[in-house]
Amino acid sequence: MNHMLNSLLTEQPNPLTDHIDELPSAEIMELINKEDQRIAELIQPLIPVIAQAADLILEAFQSGGRLFYVGAGTSGRLGILDASECPPTYGTPPSMVQGIIAGGFRAVKDPVEGAEDSEELGAADLDEHGLDENDVVVGIAASGRTPYVLGAMRHAKEIGATVISLSNNAGTPMTLLADVSIEAVVGPEVVMGSTRMKAGSAQKMILNMLTTTAMIRLGKVYRNFMVDLNPSNEKLVHRAKRMIHLATGANEADIEQAFAGADGHVKTAIVMLMAGVDAVEAQRRLDLADGFVRSAIVGPS
Repeated sequence: MNHMLNSLLTEQPNPLTDHIDELPSAEIMELINKEDQRIAELIQPLIPVIAQAADLILEAFQSGGRLFYVGAGTSGRLGILDASECPPTYGTPPSMVQGIIAGGFRAVKDPVEGAEDSEELGAADLDEHGLDENDVVVGIAASGRTPYVLGAMRHAKEIGATVISLSNNAGTPMTLLADVSIEAVVGPEVVMGSTRMKAGSAQKMILNMLTTTAMIRLGKVYRNFMVDLNPSNEKLVHRAKRMIHLATGANEADIEQAFAGADGHVKTAIVMLMAGVDAVEAQRRLDLADGFVRSAIVGPS
């Protein structure tokens, strides 16, 4: 296993940072920044493949399926981060996008020794969530060969779920198991093998693209406003009302009235104000339009 890891691009020393231990802070950061600038450029040509993956996730959501991210260490934490931000941003149920990490939630903070080395554990953790063929599993690993992730992906494939891989090396075992394979090959890290850096940043950017694109295409965004957000605190209530203002141009009194009438649901309030209808009719229009605000404003044809 170890000699295989030695050959991975993410495990190579970076010749550009060989003297980084001799530099002052600003020069260290210049080198880090220079390497980071390459990430977005390297992701750009992968967009057709990332879009293919997002379309599969969208299809799963439309048929009542769920999205599972599976990873160990940094990759697992990034999956949990992306999953946990979907409910407040897009008003989704917590079960719709879930992050699973080797070693369980304790591993979000503390490393759990050996957890990532078990294929069986990866399969068992997915089983606990009642995985079925309508779901999508995205395996995330910089190396592309983490046993825990491979076990989860194999198991998902056997069940008939859609399997996507996200790695930072080319031609890995994960790639062979995936229906769609995203290989963000960002090269050697500033500090050799510290894949929380470029590899982690690339993963974060791609996960953002996957869920944001799927949620937009589900009708959870009107113009560029997150109109399905859950206004669960003072900041989000303020943001919700500001979105209603920006979307409709209505005055403060009308916004307050619509927001209250819509029980704090931004989409409903926007349709009420734009179409000049009450909350019941706005909700009926949204239901007929599958939640798409533009269609609901125009109304049933």
